[in-house]
Amino acid sequence: RLAESLGGVRVIKGYHAEEREEAVFASGVRRLLDNVMRTLTATSVMSLSASLLLGVVGAVIMYVGARQIMAGTLTIGGFFTYTLFLGFLVAPIMQMVAIGTQLTEALAGLERTREILHERPEDQDPNRTVLLNDVCGNIEFSHVSFSYDGSRTVLNDISFHAEPGTVTALVGSSGSGKSTIIGLISAFHTPSEGKVLVDGVDLSTVRLDSYRTRLGVVLQESFLFDGTIRENVAFSRPESSEEEIMRACRIARVDEFAESFPDKYDTVVGERGVKLSGGQRQRISIARAILAEPRILILDEATSSLDSESEAMIQHGLSYLMQGRTTFVIAHRLSTIRRADQILVVEQGQIVERGTHEQLYATQGRYYDLYIRQQGLEQNLFLAPGEGDSVLAVEENDRVKNGDSDIQPADALRLIRGEVR
Repeated sequence: RLAESLGGVRVIKGYHAEEREEAVFASGVRRLLDNVMRTLTATSVMSLSASLLLGVVGAVIMYVGARQIMAGTLTIGGFFTYTLFLGFLVAPIMQMVAIGTQLTEALAGLERTREILHERPEDQDPNRTVLLNDVCGNIEFSHVSFSYDGSRTVLNDISFHAEPGTVTALVGSSGSGKSTIIGLISAFHTPSEGKVLVDGVDLSTVRLDSYRTRLGVVLQESFLFDGTIRENVAFSRPESSEEEIMRACRIARVDEFAESFPDKYDTVVGERGVKLSGGQRQRISIARAILAEPRILILDEATSSLDSESEAMIQHGLSYLMQGRTTFVIAHRLSTIRRADQILVVEQGQIVERGTHEQLYATQGRYYDLYIRQQGLEQNLFLAPGEGDSVLAVEENDRVKNGDSDIQPADALRLIRGEVR
């Protein structure tokens, strides 16, 4: 918790949450202290019990020895021999008590370590025997269902086909199953039912080292290692030549900021790339993917957290990266996926609509509602009441021309802006 708080210190200060975080940290420290005190109490009780037992045994031996000496059945030399043996027993007994306490503490951690050590690596799965020497990027979901815990179904009977070199966009509300579909394509999960086929081969039978080398991923939050710019770009293919690394950097426009640093490409980016801006980190992530030369590309909200200027710079690298590659895009900003070859609208683990932007827009279904609502919000959300009437009027007129008198998008915008209740 302390490391997390230090990492998010700007957020904590920004929301004036220092006292709240201090209370949370203090609560954690108290719980830790309670656990330590319980352990120390148990150790002290065991040590005291052992000492008491030895004291009682010593007193009994003294009493019995004295009586036998007085009765003439035991010599003084024999008595001292017994007491000497008793002294030799004290240290081992106390050590056994201490070892018992340490053993109890270690068993909990040992159990978890044992589970990790016995976890079988993915590529040692006996079912994964197929090597994909040349991936074309033909992806097919055949009646795929999936659940994380075996009870709640996340995906239900999903089927679609992505031709090599095409762009497939996944659209839907949060929690609809888009990221799970991406996880199945990346082979992070195995379907509960159905098959994920890559070039006609069941992905559950494919050796992952032969598949993931042909897979490129650009996420919303780019993860950078605490190394140099060059090392982070070359992470996807360490054997790359300097010329190949520089070419990837130029395409992703990494050179525009890297050349301005004193150490250029040997500049250390810091933990998680803290010394760079969000746009700079994302450009390094794109250069890393370009260097990998993937056949299948996954863009998971790759530009949603960036400002317009950074997004414009990154789009150049993304456009190059997507050329000739089977691409899957998750995007909440629907205007960025209008050119996708197919759009899949996912709701509650099912594909409810599919088609191109023009086809889905014309049907005026779920995708149309999402698109109109988002376009309207982008134009009107921050306008004062009355300032967006012209935009609303255009929307209403368009719907009247189409023979549809329902003005739900406009009503929704007025509701958000507080004009109607």
